Order: sequence, then C-alpha cells, then structure tokens
Amino acid sequence: MSIVKWKKFFLELFALLVFVLFISPLLLIFINSAKSSREILVNPLSLPENWGQIWENFLTIWNNPSIDYPSSFLSSVIITVTSLALISLVSSLAAWGLVRYKSKTSSLIFYMFVASMVIPFQVVMYPLITWFRILSMNVTEPLMNFSLLRSYPGIILAYIGFGMGMSVFMFHGFLKGVPLEIEEAAEIDGANKLQTFFYVVMPIMKPIYVTIIILNGIWIWNDFLLPMQLLGVGNDIQTLPIAISNFAGSYTKQWDMILSSSLMIMIPIIIVFLFAQKQILKGMVDGAIK
Repeated sequence: MSIVKWKKFFLELFALLVFVLFISPLLLIFINSAKSSREILVNPLSLPENWGQIWENFLTIWNNPSIDYPSSFLSSVIITVTSLALISLVSSLAAWGLVRYKSKTSSLIFYMFVASMVIPFQVVMYPLITWFRILSMNVTEPLMNFSLLRSYPGIILAYIGFGMGMSVFMFHGFLKGVPLEIEEAAEIDGANKLQTFFYVVMPIMKPIYVTIIILNGIWIWNDFLLPMQLLGVGNDIQTLPIAISNFAGSYTKQWDMILSSSLMIMIPIIIVFLFAQKQILKGMVDGAIK
C-alpha cells in the first residue's frame, strides 16, 4: 500500500473515531430512554430489556402535571420562533445598512457587534436582571404595562440582544459579496430602499438566513440559564429545559424521565437540522468567503 493510501486510511479512521466520540452521548441518551431508573443505575451501557419502555416514559412525561409538557413545549416554540424571526429581520437590516452606508461610525458599530460576541452571558447576567427589574418597575404607560421579568417580551428581548452579534457578523460577511448593481437596478425600476431590501436582497440571502436561524435556534431551544434567570421556576411560562429540571430533586433524580425528556427535546431540532443542513453549510461557507 502506498504512502498516499496509508494517509487516506488513517484520516478516514480518525474521522470515524471523531464521529463515534460525538455520536456516543446521543446514543447513550437514546438507549437509556428505554429503561427504568433502576436499569440505568445498574448498567447504563447495556441495551434495554424492553424497547417499549421508551413510549411509556414519553407518555409519563406528557401527562405529568408538574412538567406540563404541552404547555412548556408551546412556550418554547413561541419564544424560539419569535426570537428567531426578530433576530433574523433586525440583524439583516442592520448588516445591510452597515455594508451599504460605509463610514467611520458604521465601522465602529460593526466592531461593537463583533466585540459583543466574546462577552459571556455570565458577565452581564446580574446587571441585565437588575435593569429589567428597574424598567419593569418604572413603566407607567397603559399600553406598556408589562414586566420584562417572568414574561415573553423580556426573554425574547434578551435573546434578540444576545443573538445580534453573531448574526450581524455573518450577514455582514455575506452581503459584502452581493453586487451593488442589483440594488441600483431595482431603484432605477422605482423601488424604494425597503422594497429593494425585501424583494431583491432578502431572497439572495436565503442560505445565510437558514444558517442564522438554525444556529440561533439550537441555542435558544436548548438554553437553560437565561430562561432560569428571567422566567424563574414555577412560572406559568416555562421552557422545556426548565421543565426537565423538575425531575432532578435535591436527593433523588429520575434518570429515566430526565433522559427521555431530553430525547423529546432533541427530536424537533434534529429533524429541522437534517432538512436544512445543506443550506447551513452553504450559508456558512458563503458568509466566510464573501
């Protein structure tokens, strides 16, 4: 066997090992979702004796009043979909403005968006909660009489703020490769700025939109810390990760319920990812190159 073939063989072997490493946690969750807590504690690596146990665990979770899975699922969908729609729209408009209207101010604003990507949430966690509490206490307008804590507007506004940095950065990179002549031709035909953006620029940006939606969607759907801080425990509005935490008590942990509910949370996002993976890769490559 030649040296080139040996190198190819070892690269393929290395890729296989990396794949097994990354897929093993998902397989363990799937296998242990079909077991009782006792089976998991006795031998978590063994195959389940009764694969039908997984459906029993799913039904138990669905009907559990303390989890209220249907309501938690609906809350997660509302928060995720609304946040993604606003993040995509606002960040694409912001990136388009920063690319097309270049100045020292626009460059400074863009660098501020980029800098925000390296600031971890833990640094601004308590100041954010403090300001949300202050703003909620000082609201006097009747039409704005809502609290930013333990409510949909607060958690959605927070996600928009934290998701803007990466989204603007990726949209900005993609838009630099879109020819300005296309927009000028639309304006000559009588389109105003917003019409040019929505009818000409936005369709061109479809791959990067899908990428932004998936990357932010995985984060928002699975996030635990931000909803815990802004929504709290025992609230009428609770996301699925917060609902799962009810299975983990101070002294006992229902591992069969925890793992089964984790699998139920992962299934929707995995399905979306599988259908959109080509668009994700295309958007990431185009955004990086352009």
